[in-house]
Amino acid sequence: MRTLLGCYLFLSVSASMSAHAAEPPHLLQTDATWNELRLKTDVRSLDQLLADDWILTHSDGRVQTKSEYLGELASRSRTNQAIANENVSLRAYGNTAIVTGVSVQSGVSNGKPWNGRFRFTRVWIQRDERWTMIASHSSRITPEN
Repeated sequence: MRTLLGCYLFLSVSASMSAHAAEPPHLLQTDATWNELRLKTDVRSLDQLLADDWILTHSDGRVQTKSEYLGELASRSRTNQAIANENVSLRAYGNTAIVTGVSVQSGVSNGKPWNGRFRFTRVWIQRDERWTMIASHSSRITPEN
């Protein structure tokens, strides 16, 4: 039993270390580029950064596809005025990586200003030596959190 427990602990620690040991070079910069491109409303570059089946879950629970989101930006019905990330963390698992953190944002959607602090989770996969975002989710941070 002791040997079995020792093997389990060794495998658990090894798996955890290998998941975090090989952080993909430049992925945090690529993730930061996501915000820069949204601020510039650079739809063409965002199109290249996002997987065709990318899904965005907004803090209000609304879900958008890549074409819906990029269309909204292109029409200027949504503009981002400020985006600043805090406490950003990266976890890599082979060709998949998860970036989490807090984003402080402001913008205008359909003529209505908005702002807030949001926890975010973004999922990236590596295809053909290039990192592509496949999902993004945000949750509004309320004052009591």
